[in-house]
Amino acid sequence: KRRVLVPLRKVVKQPVVAAVSEDLVKAVSIVSVPAEKAEKFKVRAVVTVKNKNKEEFKDKIVKHLDAFTDKIGRNIVLQLVSTEVDPKTKAPKRSNEAVLKDWSKKSNVKAERVNYIAEFMVNSNFGVPGAITVSNKHQMEFFLETITIEGFACGPVHFPCNSWVQSSKDHSGKRIFFINKPYLPNETPGGLRSLREKELKEIRGDGTGVRKLSDRIYDFDVYNDLGNPDKGIDLARPKLGDLHAESRVEKPLPMYVPRDEQFEESKQDTFSAGRLKGVLHNLIPSLKASISANNHEFKGFSDIENLYSEGVLLKLGLQNELLKKLPLPKVVSNIHEYNRGIIKYDTPKILSRINPVSIERLTVFPPVSKLDPEIYGPQESALKEEHILGYLDGMTVQQALEENKLFILDHHDAYLPFLDRINALDGRKAYATRTIFFLTYLGTLKPVAIELSLPPSGPSSRSKRIVTPAVDATTNWMWQLAKAHVCSNDAGVHQLVNHWLRTHASLEPFIIAAHRQMSAMHPIFKLLDPHMRYTLEINALARQSLINADGVIESCFTPGRYAMEISAAAYKSSWRFDMESLPADLIRRGMAVPDPTQPHGLKLLIEDYPYATDGLQIWAAIENWVRTYVNRYYPNSSQICNDRELQAWYYESVNVGHSDLSQESWWPTLDNVDNLVSVLTTLIWLASAQHAALNFGQYPYGGYVPNRPPLMRRLIPDENDPEYAIFLADPQKYFLSALPGVLQSTKFMAVVDTLSTHSPDEEYLGERTQPSIWTGDTEIVDAFYEFSAEIRRIEKEIDRKNLDTSLRNRCGAGVLPYELLAPSSGPGVTCRGVPNSVSI
Repeated sequence: KRRVLVPLRKVVKQPVVAAVSEDLVKAVSIVSVPAEKAEKFKVRAVVTVKNKNKEEFKDKIVKHLDAFTDKIGRNIVLQLVSTEVDPKTKAPKRSNEAVLKDWSKKSNVKAERVNYIAEFMVNSNFGVPGAITVSNKHQMEFFLETITIEGFACGPVHFPCNSWVQSSKDHSGKRIFFINKPYLPNETPGGLRSLREKELKEIRGDGTGVRKLSDRIYDFDVYNDLGNPDKGIDLARPKLGDLHAESRVEKPLPMYVPRDEQFEESKQDTFSAGRLKGVLHNLIPSLKASISANNHEFKGFSDIENLYSEGVLLKLGLQNELLKKLPLPKVVSNIHEYNRGIIKYDTPKILSRINPVSIERLTVFPPVSKLDPEIYGPQESALKEEHILGYLDGMTVQQALEENKLFILDHHDAYLPFLDRINALDGRKAYATRTIFFLTYLGTLKPVAIELSLPPSGPSSRSKRIVTPAVDATTNWMWQLAKAHVCSNDAGVHQLVNHWLRTHASLEPFIIAAHRQMSAMHPIFKLLDPHMRYTLEINALARQSLINADGVIESCFTPGRYAMEISAAAYKSSWRFDMESLPADLIRRGMAVPDPTQPHGLKLLIEDYPYATDGLQIWAAIENWVRTYVNRYYPNSSQICNDRELQAWYYESVNVGHSDLSQESWWPTLDNVDNLVSVLTTLIWLASAQHAALNFGQYPYGGYVPNRPPLMRRLIPDENDPEYAIFLADPQKYFLSALPGVLQSTKFMAVVDTLSTHSPDEEYLGERTQPSIWTGDTEIVDAFYEFSAEIRRIEKEIDRKNLDTSLRNRCGAGVLPYELLAPSSGPGVTCRGVPNSVSI
């Protein structure tokens, strides 16, 4: 029987098993064969921990305590989990537990990263590790960057972690980290299925409980904590989307965001430096303002120039001895130790640009409002052909319309419903503006008329007023004031709608839902991961300091306390996810027309349109990368429809995160490859290039306040106004008095300076942390390197275009090169660079 059994065991495994006699197979099945004893072998884990560069005193004490207790068994414990299930226990196969070696010896190592070793004994039938659990029995959290397992026949096994591991005294459960190989839900190996579900359940909040800063819980709630009525009626604000207000968290207490979403140290340092500048530039002008007059105005343009050339301290004439006597925060009391640069504003790029994401082609003249005429008056504009005819190079208005020569910057409908309330605020005066541009034969846009509108119920007898380019000294100052009001309107729309709403706010629901509904193993989560970094943290900081009641936005921009209401109104009336892709947006605004013969499927009506030309190249690169990625995991549409995690992510993003608009028919359905590619490309575009184009030029292009004032304090007088004589007597003084005061200007400049700053740890488009191991799919790693190479090629093309003298909107005397979509950058305010995510 022995001699018969051995060859039969081999034969049964072959396709020719059917040729074996049935009786003989039955005989084999009842013979007991001793199982081969599983052998054990050693594998080791290389665990990379990222150290803090700076440690507080209490952290050092706890770290030394951890080093001591590590020797007596309170240590870091790891355990491998196989992709296979044990047939006897029906549970995942597990290794023995192993501890990190030499924690106490390496606790004082000053390197940024420290590698530790752990050794496991595993059975020969263990299979391939698919997960690893980590228990932290120390007192202090640590940042786990990667784990690499060596010793398996398949080669090194990588676990990209990039997460804070909390002490078991704060979080008793084991942390789970998965192998870098992506798995769709229905392809999850048996040994990982329960862990996949467990991990998602642990981080998915249910709307209850109180969060600790060390938590990793992701949950939804509305922004209902922007006001603070407990501190006075002036700080009460409408609750946007909810009947109940949260208790507001005021500085210096931090807002909750999941621990892994909080800024890493270098990002914190950048923000700290920014905050220091803010203190210097705000506190000291406050002292000056309190000594002389509340928010005094600039006396002349030289006052403004001094903010850049001499610095705030020198301007105010304060000496170090005086500073030492003031009750200042410690960081400010050492002001004399800093070099002159930190107490001065960098000189911004003086020339401004037309807002490239708001400009539209004019299709009807005069333009028409979409507001209800019964509430807001006649929809027709006061613009007439005679206002602009002399600036159209001999064309009639109809010819200019037909030849796509007329364009408009239209902020009329965004502001008019709020003007009565805005103009009732102290020190705020605004119009609802429309600006008409003519496209010259050189390919540049020339402003030809500005319409300034007030509510028909307002105090002025002229609710609509037209201002055209200057013909004499008086009309020159009128034209300058009108342009300043347009810039003030545009600064508000830029910040509240294009920047905050269309990138920061609209992306947040997709990010929260991704963490709640998609496993870290999911290929789409891996694709989106670098484009979600820091966004929840920066939005939380915005709620606390920027968009809150009496925050920076209310203090520095025309809408004041109605700022977030304007943002919410724009979301309700005009935001559409299907229009947020770059091609769709350009076509919607009439800046392009569909044309399948063109490289991007459309034709630009202004050929030299730097935002669009550079943007379309980046859009196409992202789209090609995403399509390659999606086709790799979803060869047919049915797999998309049957992916429960993917569908749950999209459903929650729309129906919970964007619940006010969830019933709109324009939402794409996630039921085929093209729609999935479009949704993902749009999200990556918004998080990276679109946000970069809107954010990182704020100080360089808007930091010189007279050129682009964020608010105005006076209307333009007409001949019947008492102020007209004051205007005629000293038009420069009147102009300066209409601009923000010293305190408002310096606060605004400090904030946009910080917002325009790249941190040293910025990760740019085409880059990834651990680029060769972020995924275990080598085909996708190769595709990503191709994407990176394409991004570098686009950057060289942008540099080339910026030297092309035929492109007059980006090259020429006094013309600044357009670099906002040039992908790479160094740290600081550079006016270039496309980070992967909305991180500031």
